[in-house]
Parts: sequence; structure tokens; C-alpha cells
Amino acid sequence: MDATTPSADLSRRTANHVPLTPLDFLRRSAMVYPDKTAVVYGPLRRNWAEVERRARALASAVSRAGVRPGEVVSVLAFNTPAMLEAHFGIPGAGAVLNAINTRLDAPAVAFILEHAESRLFLVDRGLSAVASAALERMAAPPRVVWIDDPAAQDADPVGDLEYEDFLKTGDPEAPWRTPEDEWESIALNYTSGTTGNPKGVLYHHRGAHLNALGNVITFGLRPDSVYLWTLPMFHCNGWTYPWAVTAVGATHVCLRAVDPAAIFRLIAEEKVTHLCGAPVVLTMLIHAPDAVKRGFDHGPVQVATGGAAPPSAVIAGMERMGFRLTHLYGMTECYGPSTGCAWQESWAELPLEERAVKMARQGVPNVTMSEQTVLDPDTGREVPADGETLGELALRGNTVMKGYLKNPAATDEALRDGWLHTGDLAVLHPDRYVEIKDRAKDIIISGGENIASLEVEEVLYQHPHVMEAAVVARPDAKWGETPCAFVTLKPGSEGRVTEAEVIGWCRDHLAHFKAPRTVVFGGLPKTSTGKIQKFVLREQARGL
Repeated sequence: MDATTPSADLSRRTANHVPLTPLDFLRRSAMVYPDKTAVVYGPLRRNWAEVERRARALASAVSRAGVRPGEVVSVLAFNTPAMLEAHFGIPGAGAVLNAINTRLDAPAVAFILEHAESRLFLVDRGLSAVASAALERMAAPPRVVWIDDPAAQDADPVGDLEYEDFLKTGDPEAPWRTPEDEWESIALNYTSGTTGNPKGVLYHHRGAHLNALGNVITFGLRPDSVYLWTLPMFHCNGWTYPWAVTAVGATHVCLRAVDPAAIFRLIAEEKVTHLCGAPVVLTMLIHAPDAVKRGFDHGPVQVATGGAAPPSAVIAGMERMGFRLTHLYGMTECYGPSTGCAWQESWAELPLEERAVKMARQGVPNVTMSEQTVLDPDTGREVPADGETLGELALRGNTVMKGYLKNPAATDEALRDGWLHTGDLAVLHPDRYVEIKDRAKDIIISGGENIASLEVEEVLYQHPHVMEAAVVARPDAKWGETPCAFVTLKPGSEGRVTEAEVIGWCRDHLAHFKAPRTVVFGGLPKTSTGKIQKFVLREQARGL
């Protein structure tokens, strides 16, 4: 037999085929760096050996609580050590981690808990009010464990057992359950998508493993890196950075709330080398009072940002303070970052304005994303790489979601023809870097969070004086975008309703960040068939 010809006995074996999972990252870091600082949270310091023991105890406790492999454990928590441990302990029990957006209101949290059929709910004490209100809406609420925190001592806890006591019900020496198949689900993240109904995006162990390693490479993480948690861990599992930082045995610096004074202090005191965040975080740092800004001398701090492309003023402002930006693109359906604006040395000699144009592009696929292109929506073929022809950004690879939970129609639509169709309109430049020109038309990205215009419009239509409503994005210096509502009042209601009243109505029925910041009264432009022309409204919103 030819030496290059496969033979029947060259099959997968335990020795040569192990399912990929990010759980291996914690096991390795605890073995290689047992005494190295793994987690910093205020005065708290834990090494990698301690983090592994706690994660194993959590996995054991989850199993002993009756949660079976494949079932969902939900977590509503800020960027604290418990949230980090959940990224290992919950999948370590074979369960599926569902990290819930801390900015959601009670009805949305209740919907997620019911749709995910959550068996166990871990709640930060500071979020007890919204959690309690959500649980009251449920016919069969899950068991609740509350996470204590010095910063939330004035909040009444929800549930019958505190997190540390829950860990004591587990065994810190117990081996956790590694997946038999790397296609097993590891996480469930909800996104509004293009409608107001949240869709549950399922991740598998293989994708989480690979995307984390892609982030290690793209962002240059090393064992001596110090990563500051300015990005919510609930958002695409912190863009998979809980696993990425752990993979190299770097240090996690937890931050409960984004605050410029705390960020500058931690960068200086903990020698932070890396952080991520939406453009709003960068704007907060640039415009922070001089009294809270602190210099640092341990080299440029690497910053990864996504969402709206950072304008040249933001890039320049961050560079002056000692930060170096990397622009990323991603979405919940591809584990967060899938694309990065890979730096070219030749750009260093360009004037700032020209360099900013290059750096603001979404860029090229990360090393762990197989393919990226821009497709003609009519023919399905790749558009010319001329930087002008518009098409839809499409992705293909192992770091694309399994699909939407209980929604096969939406899954088939998003993954049709062998591609993840992002809904974002882009051009392909001659150097193969992509640049997004417009987003899915109904989505507003505010502070890095998706807001579905249809959800806001549904609430507006419930107002007793509103006849018609349309919501579009309005550019905002702080948040990137905010919702802008165009409203036609019912006959006889003119002059009886104010902008403040409409905004207040929305805040009473939506999470506050989804409520419009601007309301314009008047008629709505329409096509001959009666369809509202949102592109006209977008132009009007830009001019407000």
C-alpha cells in the first residue's frame, strides 16, 4: 500500500482526537501558573490554582443541584469573579451558560429565562430588583442563587442560597465533564436581531475554543498581559475573552461598572496592557475630567473596539493618552469578533486622517474565521474588490453559531447558501479589507448594544395619542447612536403630547437604553405603496 493512501486502521482514537473546549485553558493555566495572579477585584487576589478549584466546585454544585448536561444555567451579573468562574464551572457541569444582559428590563429577563428553560439562576445582589420582578412573571421560575458583593450591600438578595455557600455544596477536586462531542452547546446568548423578539444564539465548545485563540493572536495576549474588564462579560461571552485571557494564563482585572476614574486608576496601578469596549467607552476616557486622568509608563495600552468605526478624532485622542486601537467587527452570531483591521507597518508613516481611514475599516477575517466576503444580494456572487460596489458581508467558519434556539426558520435564513448572512452592507477594497457602509436597516447600535427599531415602534404604537411611528438611528457623540422617533399623532392630539411625555412612555415600557432620546412630530414620508421611507428619516435624524 502506498504510504500516502489512508488505511482503515488510521482512525480517530483517544490518543489523537480530543474534542476542542475552552475548559482545557483553565486546567492548563492552573497547572503551569498555579501561584500566578489570575483575578484581581478590588483588594481580592486569586491565583490560577484557586480559580480552578472554585470553578470545579461550581461545576460539581451545579450537577448536584440536579442540572443535567445540555440544560441551561442563567447568570445575571456584572464583571465580577463569579461571572468569570461561571464561564468554566457551568460548562464544566455539561450545562449551557446563559449570560443575561444586565441592562434588560424584567419582561425581557423573564422571556429569556422561560425560552431557555433555565434550571438555575445566578443573580448578582445588585440586580435583585429586576430579577425578582422577572421571576414574579414566571409560572415556574428556576432555583435562584444570589451572588453577594460589597458594592451591593444595600440591595436585598433574591433566592435562598448565597453563591459562596452554593460552592460549598460542590467538590473542588471533582473532575468536570468535558464534552464528548465538541459540537455540544457551551453558551446561549440572546440578541434582538432584526425584530423585537430576542433570539437565542447557541455556541459550541469548538467555536468558543477557536474564537478565543483567534482573539489571543489578533490582540497579542501573552502570559504577562493584564486584561481590564471594560467590556460586559454578558456580551457574546465578553467576546470570548474570559476564555482567551485564561488560555495564556494572563491576569483578569474585574470591574463592576465602567467608570473613567476607576479605569485610569486600574491601568496605572495594575499595569493594564489590554482592554476592550464599544466606542462610547473610548469617548468617556477621552472626555474624562483631567482630575481623574492618570498617566502610565508601562507602554501603550492595547484597545480593541467594535460597533461604529472610531472617527479620526477618537483615534487621535486615544493615541495621545497612550492607547493603541484595533478596530474589530463581529456579531453575536459569530462569537463576537470575527474580523479585525490588521495593522500594516506602512500605515505608520501616513498622516493621521489617512491612517484613520485605514484603521476604521472592519478589515480581514481573524485567523480562526475561515472565509469572509461581500456578496451581491441579487446574484450571490462576490462583488468586485473595488472599494465601491455595495453588497452584504458574509462569513463562513467554525466560529459561526450552531443556530437559533427553537427557531429553525431564522437559522435557515441566516445560514443559507453556506454563509452567515450578517445583514450588514459593505464594500470590498482591493487589499481585501472590508468596510461596512450601512448596517441592517432596522438595528440601532447604542453603546455597543443592539436596539431593534420594531420593538420601540411597537411601544410607541401603544401610546393612546400615536397614529404612526418610525424609529431610526441618530448619531450621538457619546453612545455612537441613539433611537430617534418620528411620530404622527392621531387627529385631535396635536399639541396635547410633548416629547418628554413620549420618551417617558417608552421608558416605562422598555429598558431605558432602548427609549428614544429624540422625538420629532409630523407626517412620515412614504412610498407609493404606503411603506415608510426610513432612509429619508435617517437623513433627517443626522441633521437634527
